[in-house]
Amino acid sequence: MKLGYVCTNYNNSHFTVSAARSLVANDGHDVAIVVVDNASEPAERQILNDLEKHLAQVQVIFSSDNVGYFSGLNLGIDLLRQTRPDIDWMVVGNNDLEFASDFIDRLAASAPRWVGHSVISPDVVTVDGEHQNPHVISSISRVREIFYDLYYANYELGMLIQKLAMRFRRLSDRDDEAQWQTAQPIYQGHGSCYLLGPRFFAQFERLWAPTFMMSEEYFLAKQLSDVGEQVYYDPAVQVIHHWHASLATLPNRRRWELARDAHREYRKYVKVFG
Repeated sequence: MKLGYVCTNYNNSHFTVSAARSLVANDGHDVAIVVVDNASEPAERQILNDLEKHLAQVQVIFSSDNVGYFSGLNLGIDLLRQTRPDIDWMVVGNNDLEFASDFIDRLAASAPRWVGHSVISPDVVTVDGEHQNPHVISSISRVREIFYDLYYANYELGMLIQKLAMRFRRLSDRDDEAQWQTAQPIYQGHGSCYLLGPRFFAQFERLWAPTFMMSEEYFLAKQLSDVGEQVYYDPAVQVIHHWHASLATLPNRRRWELARDAHREYRKYVKVFG
């Protein structure tokens, strides 16, 4: 199989190295990898330089500015489509992923089932064994949407709500992920990893990226719904996710501010009332 992988990197290049090496360890397949570095520190960029020298499958784009998550992925998608137009399927997402040695074999076996779908969301499993997909199967309740508005109204209030949510996880958690064994169309897939196929690129040039970071799950879902499609979740393909590794270098308040800004953009399209 001919497979592309596009990821962003920001000051955690060791994750990128691990992800790239685990993917190219899938023997018998043609793999092309594009890493988009979002203006990391010089030492982190040097790690990527070394990776590019030692793995022929890897190309690195060194962005002079941090352009964000989906916008960064789009830079890599553009380059991969230019240099490898023969590639049908792309894995796009975080750099803090690990791929099993049979990942591409499983993907190749499953691909014939995906002819009518543009975007596949895999079984995303944390290193602690938590399944993060399906992220949202059908919809988000109005009560939860109201709590989102309260969370993003004020930083101190948001941190209080976060502490309460962690203390009472039984009440605050959605149970969508409990259906991780069931293949099905879903509203939103976890934003850490997607598979983009020929049907996606027949309709779109790039991912819709109206925000710097956060809420990507919704924006991709809307991009698809505008052409009458949904994300398709398939547990037959699995990735391991070092959860929060890509945001670990950001201060907590800065993460909240990025999420707040994305939420404001989200609210332009999803109204709580009316």
